[in-house]
Amino acid sequence: MLASMRGRVKQTEQLPGLNGLASRGQPLRILFFHSNVADVKLCVRALKNAHFNVSAQVAPTSELFVERLQAESYDVIVAAHAVSDPAGAQSLEALHRMEHLVPLIFVTDGLPLETVAELITNGAADCIEMDHIGHLPVAVRRALSENNLRVQCDRAEKHLRHSEAHYRALVGNLNYGICHCNAEGDFLDVNQTMVTMLGYESREELLSVKLACDIVSDPRRRAQLLGLSGREPQTEPVEIDWKRKDGKGLKLRLSGREVVGGPGDAASYEVIAEDVTKQRELEDQLRHEAVKDSLTGLANYRQFVAVIDREIRRSQRTRREFALLLFDLDRLKQVNDRYGHLIGNQALCRLADVLSIGRRDMDTAARFGGDEFALVLPETAGEAAELVADRICRSLAHDGEKPKLSVSVGVAVHPIDGDRLDTLMGAADVKLYSMKARIHGHARSARRGAPETRP
Repeated sequence: MLASMRGRVKQTEQLPGLNGLASRGQPLRILFFHSNVADVKLCVRALKNAHFNVSAQVAPTSELFVERLQAESYDVIVAAHAVSDPAGAQSLEALHRMEHLVPLIFVTDGLPLETVAELITNGAADCIEMDHIGHLPVAVRRALSENNLRVQCDRAEKHLRHSEAHYRALVGNLNYGICHCNAEGDFLDVNQTMVTMLGYESREELLSVKLACDIVSDPRRRAQLLGLSGREPQTEPVEIDWKRKDGKGLKLRLSGREVVGGPGDAASYEVIAEDVTKQRELEDQLRHEAVKDSLTGLANYRQFVAVIDREIRRSQRTRREFALLLFDLDRLKQVNDRYGHLIGNQALCRLADVLSIGRRDMDTAARFGGDEFALVLPETAGEAAELVADRICRSLAHDGEKPKLSVSVGVAVHPIDGDRLDTLMGAADVKLYSMKARIHGHARSARRGAPETRP
């Protein structure tokens, strides 16, 4: 894989200058599967410009890559791509065999779209061209976010996974309700689990209720229940909404079979019911968390990137500007240290409330990490965006809550300040930190000029 790379390194080593303390955040542990030190430094510089605190290790050969991968843990793998060396591809198999999957991002000198698509289909998080290395911080953030979501989904699947067994093996299973009903939906028999599941006091009481009428008497739904809908046999159970005796809704997964007696006997049906209400609620929660920040309820980074991409495409079609406002809550660490993390979380929610209350329906407020927030204003020019930014700063400073908060903001307008996601965010970030440095500089000057207080 690395046969065509330039500037080879003789051994795996931590590059000098790659581990400097960034302005915020925990160290991002990166293993570079790359033999070109100059390209690695460009990657690290792009990440540091995006305020990552980078801890980088370099493996120039396949052997050293596998060795480093087995010896230490990493947040991200950044690899050069060369299709001529099968040894490199074989070494990446060690990455796929790991219990905890680490996001893999390729950096290339240019590849056909078909090759890029194949790499991503085979598990790569992204492919970044060296000519557009400014995209790397966005790709890293997105890969980390998606990997975190994947871990949550895998954990949920382990809790929710269950095996389907034959009806006769389930009759005595306390997790499944079993009922026998006729073609009109009258219950002929039920087990105790079905009685408890539906909240009735006795088996006799449930037998008088025609809950199965809707699904059994309707030919289409009955075919779904029996797995006969469509040209091919249906293997997935059908899900329906039933209600308990107390009116509380249940989501039940049903599967059934037809029971035929002797000649002339009317057909009846045996139905297995599994309560999947909590499972579906958890899945809805995961879908919500996929696009929402769990603390503030604002859009998360994943949704924020999708909104920016959509606005860029719309702006290119309509030739109308839109504005991006980046916010950073000042002195959040001091608030956490002095008042505790509960008050710190409340401070984040206070800023989120200000962003939500003051926005239009078409605007998108997002929190994409720590004390970082954003507001996307469609069809908004620079002067109007500055007014919005000033209003938000004043609203937070005078919200009447303690401790008193302030926020730094950077405003960028598409396409004036940038026509891509990375350049637009970079322009806003530069203005944000310029404002933060200016405010903190004034604060330090004021403290130095204050008279000394003696007891």
